[in-house]
Amino acid sequence: MAEDFSKDLVKGYKYWEIYVHENQGYLGRCVVWCKRSDALDLADATPKEQSELFLVLRDLREATKKVFQPDWFNYSFLGNETRHLHGHFIPRHAKPKTFMDIVFEDKLYGHNYKTDHNFKTSLELLNKVRDELKSVL
Repeated sequence: MAEDFSKDLVKGYKYWEIYVHENQGYLGRCVVWCKRSDALDLADATPKEQSELFLVLRDLREATKKVFQPDWFNYSFLGNETRHLHGHFIPRHAKPKTFMDIVFEDKLYGHNYKTDHNFKTSLELLNKVRDELKSVL
């Protein structure tokens, strides 16, 4: 990670870390980051990293259900812009969801997600999402 995202840390595990994503256009979106510095490709994850990854994803899914009640989840390991092993965890909502007096509308529900780069995530929102997830993880 080029920037210091440590302030966005939700939870650390032995091989992975969960960070709240800087763009909350999809409420509860997080990044799951492999801690091994030379990790690049999901298919090259060690057996221990693979095993822990599924635990991390289950923990994050269950925590997100408690906090934001999404209807579905997307998991995306792309590596196009950031060449390091990481995945995007994207909660999906079939109907508009209000959080902190902000209405989140997943206009592409049932289809591939697309980041809305015009969505502005305030520091207050980012911190609240992080803290809500931390409280149940």
